[in-house]
Amino acid sequence: MSLPQILIIDDEADIRALLELTLGRMNIETRSAGDVASAFALLEEYRFDLCLTDMRLPDGDGLDIVRHIEEHHRGLPVAVITAHGSMETAIAALKGGAFDFVCKPLNINELRTLVRSALNLSKQAPSDGSNAAAKLLGDSQAMKGVRALIGRLARGQAPVYITGESGTGKELAARLIHDLGPRAGRPFVAVNCGAIPEQLMESEFFGHKKGSFTGAFNDKDGLFKTASGGTLFLDEVGDLPVPMQVKLLRAIQEKAVRPVGSQQEVGVDVRILSATHKNLHDLVRTGTFRQDLYYRLNVIELMIPPLRERVEDIPVLAAHLAAKLSTGRRPLPLTPEAQAALKKYAFPGNVRELENIMERALTLCEGDEIDTADLGLPGQTGLPMAEEAAQGPVLFEGTDYTGEQSLDEHLAQVERAAIEKALRDTHQNKTAAARELGITFRALRYKLEKLGIE
Repeated sequence: MSLPQILIIDDEADIRALLELTLGRMNIETRSAGDVASAFALLEEYRFDLCLTDMRLPDGDGLDIVRHIEEHHRGLPVAVITAHGSMETAIAALKGGAFDFVCKPLNINELRTLVRSALNLSKQAPSDGSNAAAKLLGDSQAMKGVRALIGRLARGQAPVYITGESGTGKELAARLIHDLGPRAGRPFVAVNCGAIPEQLMESEFFGHKKGSFTGAFNDKDGLFKTASGGTLFLDEVGDLPVPMQVKLLRAIQEKAVRPVGSQQEVGVDVRILSATHKNLHDLVRTGTFRQDLYYRLNVIELMIPPLRERVEDIPVLAAHLAAKLSTGRRPLPLTPEAQAALKKYAFPGNVRELENIMERALTLCEGDEIDTADLGLPGQTGLPMAEEAAQGPVLFEGTDYTGEQSLDEHLAQVERAAIEKALRDTHQNKTAAARELGITFRALRYKLEKLGIE
C-alpha cells in the first residue's frame, strides 16, 4: 500500500526541512517547492493527497496556489501556513477553497491534527449528494443548490454561517456538513446560545475546575472540550451577550480555552458552524454583535430558503412527514385538494410548522386519506378567506391585515394573539393551550420563545 504524498511549498529552507522531518515521522512521503512556478510543475507531474503552502512566496502567494488547485485539481485538500495574527489572510484562503490553515510559529501537534484530518478527507469518495438528498428533501432548484453547497462545505474546515427563518432546517444542514466531512466519526455538539443563562455561559462553553465557584463540586468539560475533534454548532449565535462574544472570539482564534478557575489554557480542535434566524449584519450595525466575531463566523454563508419559496417541494415533504409520523400504521396519502391547500399556505413556521400540521392531520383524520379539512389551515371553512372573515366576528383584536406590515409580521401577530388567547382560556396551562391550538407542547414552547411571550 503506497504512502500518503504531501506537497510542501515554502521559500524558507528551514521550514521545508521541519515539515519534511515532521511528516516523515508520520510515515508520509513529501516533495517540496520554494515558489509558485515549481509547485505548479510538481502538481502536474505527481499525484498528492495534501498540499501545504506558505502564504508569502517569491513569485506569488498561497492564494494563487489555492485558486490553481481549486480550478485544476478539485478534490485535493490545500492548507495554508500564515503568519501569527494574520487572520484576514487565513479567512481569505478559506473563502477561496482552502481546507484549513495553521499559523507560524508552527505548532507541531496542531499540524499533525490538520494533516490527519486532511488525509482522512482524501480517503473519502467525493459525495454524490445522496446522503444530503435523503435528509434535505426537495427537487426544487433552491434545494438542489443547497445540497450541492453542503457537499462542498463538508470537504473543508472553514466556519460556516447558516442563515434562514425559524423552522427551515438549519441544524439539519449543520449535521449534514458534519456527517459528510472528515469529522463524521467525532462528536457533533449543538447548543442553543439563547437557552444558556448568561452567568453560566463561560462555564458551559469552556468548562470549570472543582471549587471555582459555588456549586462547582467537580471538574467539568465545557462544550468546546466535548466537541474536540468534531463540530460545535452554535445555534441562535445572535443571542450571545457581548462579553461572551469576546471570549468566544479568542477561543476560536487561539484554538484553546481556559476553564473557569484554571490558570492554564487547553488546546481544542473543533470546527465551528453557527446559525441564527436574526440578521447578524443588522446586529453588527447596532453594536450588539461584534464585527470581528461576525467576520470570523461568517467565512462562508449557507442560506436555507423558506418553504414558501420552494412550493414544489411541499407534497414530497408532506408525504415524507406523514410516513415518519405514522408509527405502527399505514401512512395516509394526501388528497390532491389537500396538497393544493398546502401549496397555497404561507408557512411562517416553515418545515417545522408543516410537521405540526401533518401530526395534527393524522390525529384528526377519520378516513383513508388526509383531506383539506384535516389540515386545519387558516381559511378552510370552504369560503374564500375574505368572505370567511365577513361571516363572523374577529377572533383576535388588532390582527386585521392593513397592508402596512409584511406578511411575515402579520402572521406572527396573528400567531401571538392565538397563543395568548389559548393561554388565557386555559389559565396559563401550557399543555392544555397546546392541545387547544392543535400543536405539540414542544412546538408551543418553541413559539413562546420565538415570540418572546412570558
